[in-house]
Amino acid sequence: QVQLVESGGGSVQAGGSLRLSCAASRYTPSMGWFRQAPGKEREGVASIDTVGNTDYADFVKGRFTISKDNAKNTLYLQMNNLNPEDTAMYNCAAGEGLFLSVVNPSQYNYWGQGTQVTVSP
Repeated sequence: QVQLVESGGGSVQAGGSLRLSCAASRYTPSMGWFRQAPGKEREGVASIDTVGNTDYADFVKGRFTISKDNAKNTLYLQMNNLNPEDTAMYNCAAGEGLFLSVVNPSQYNYWGQGTQVTVSP
């Protein structure tokens, strides 16, 4: 089992920045960030695999950056130029697969409780 604890969410104005963190209880090859807004389906945001390849949803490219500190088993998501459409619950996910991406959340084995991000106009 892997426990994931997210932090760093909050409320910001449009154009602002936030940095999310996800502390894992042990190493997993792939990790990612997903989000879900009220009334909408869960969508992939960004992922990083065992060799450091990153994958981003089109709607965050150029604004968000995913990174991972393997020594600390911690995943990060730097979010810049936030807009109200980014408002959602952001969940960290971890998977035993080596090369997971943001395309299929069902491939991830473990999920955190989430951290809320709210962006006002």
